[in-house]
Amino acid sequence: MTDRWALAPAEDGGVDVAPLGPDGLPAGPVRREPDLAGAVRDRPEVTRWVWRSTPEVYPRLLATGVRVDRCYDIEDAETLLLGHEGRYGEPHSAAAALARLRGGPVPPDPPLRPAEPGAQSPLFEPQGARLPLDDLIAVYAEQQRRHAAAARPDRMRLLTAAESAGMLVAAEMNRAGLPWRADVHREVLDGLLGERYAGGGEPRRLAELADEVSAAFGRRVRPDLPADVIKAFAQAGIKVRSTRRWEIESVDHPAVGPLLEYKRLYRVWVAHGWTWLQDWVREGRFRPEFLAGGTVTGRWVTNGGGALQIPKVIRRAVVADPGWRLVVADADQMEPRVLAAISRDPGLMEVAGRATDLYQSVSDRAFSGDRAQAKLAVLGAIYGQTSGDGLKNLAALRRRFPQAVAYVDEAARAGEEGRLVRTWLGRTCPPAAGAGAAEEAGLPQEEPGEPPAEGWGPGYASTDARARGRFARNFVVQGSAADWALLLLAALRRTCADMAAELVFFQHDEVIVHCPQEEADAVVAAIAQAADLAGRLTFGDTPVRFPFTTAVVECYADAK
Repeated sequence: MTDRWALAPAEDGGVDVAPLGPDGLPAGPVRREPDLAGAVRDRPEVTRWVWRSTPEVYPRLLATGVRVDRCYDIEDAETLLLGHEGRYGEPHSAAAALARLRGGPVPPDPPLRPAEPGAQSPLFEPQGARLPLDDLIAVYAEQQRRHAAAARPDRMRLLTAAESAGMLVAAEMNRAGLPWRADVHREVLDGLLGERYAGGGEPRRLAELADEVSAAFGRRVRPDLPADVIKAFAQAGIKVRSTRRWEIESVDHPAVGPLLEYKRLYRVWVAHGWTWLQDWVREGRFRPEFLAGGTVTGRWVTNGGGALQIPKVIRRAVVADPGWRLVVADADQMEPRVLAAISRDPGLMEVAGRATDLYQSVSDRAFSGDRAQAKLAVLGAIYGQTSGDGLKNLAALRRRFPQAVAYVDEAARAGEEGRLVRTWLGRTCPPAAGAGAAEEAGLPQEEPGEPPAEGWGPGYASTDARARGRFARNFVVQGSAADWALLLLAALRRTCADMAAELVFFQHDEVIVHCPQEEADAVVAAIAQAADLAGRLTFGDTPVRFPFTTAVVECYADAK
């Protein structure tokens, strides 16, 4: 009896299933079942289901109360394998994989549909994307061969399994939703923005601030138009390149104060105002569509809703159900700890093996106790800030932690030379990252309509060789952190399966679990245990620890 089965929804509403052997080939006949949920529910012995796409299948199972332990997502695996083979960006659908296998014309991938507020439909429309089960099994068997041919097969298999687990977590989070109090949200908006005017114009407080900005300049100025503001400053004899906060806050002009406040409130109004609340919150839950591995680095994104950029003031609306709590956990200094694990630098691993503040420990060793300088040095090594003070800081860091700095230096050289760069488990950065990759990596981003800042911004990962090197330097750390986070989620999901607790939010280094008050202590312990297990599974036997700062709260805003 095999514990691995393949599954393919059929056009008539039924489903085809078949057992699989260790080689990925059928270990028994294909069987037609009339009902998807019944086919899975009636086979509790199956521990891993192989299917085309988790977003196609799993939401339908969850809607009927059926949960699976593990899965293998063929299309996600195809994306990872193509990247590993230096073919990132080629069509990754099962149909495309089958065409490549059989030497036929390769169809393009179906487009990602726009998010539909409140909808629970799959992210990719299945029409025209389904394949017969025999064809899916052929693609799966070929993928097993390609995994075996990878640079490090065991790591690559683990990466694929981890990302498939992440797909399950994302679907379950989409189903559960983040607890949200619409009445609290409205109170926050009313307090910040004032009443709304008829016709959908700016609310009262924004209109007042716009008038203050105009009065300070002595003419009508649109604070929401960066070019208009830059021109107004120029006419006042002040040269600014952008209206970013860090650039204009030091300018001595009476318009600066109301302008900065306008920009802060304008973002709230546009991104999380009354329209957003109406579109995205239903029945006490905010349900964005989380996309696991949605970027080249493996970091998650959302298809609509802006879930990964909820400002602190709006987090007041994220309130646990009565009798429940939110367990909010932030990984402490995750990226430097990941750098220690992947570089195997003895000194940095020793520092990262402590539960204490990593930056303070680094500062005690290399920066005479100056924590701020130590933090700048470590982040500069990861993000590629190697000029000015950054160069001096990097030199001090290199003297104390030579293997760590050498690791990211080599990644940067590989990126500059157009070589493939991989995370610890094998996620692969394409040779030319292209415009927009900085956003995918989570690097500092620009405000809409503003020119890029020198050395950062969207132009950060252009086709320029040096920029590719800086991107690759960050990729090996941030991508490996994303690999570790997937295994953390998989372990935490398994523990929560035996509890009422539910994962409701995840972004990069933060996870939120919604649970009954009496389960909170167990969830806190489960997060710590999952972090330790993920560290061992991802990086092997190292002294590096991955501690979390955890808060048990009723309101998300109280966690920080």
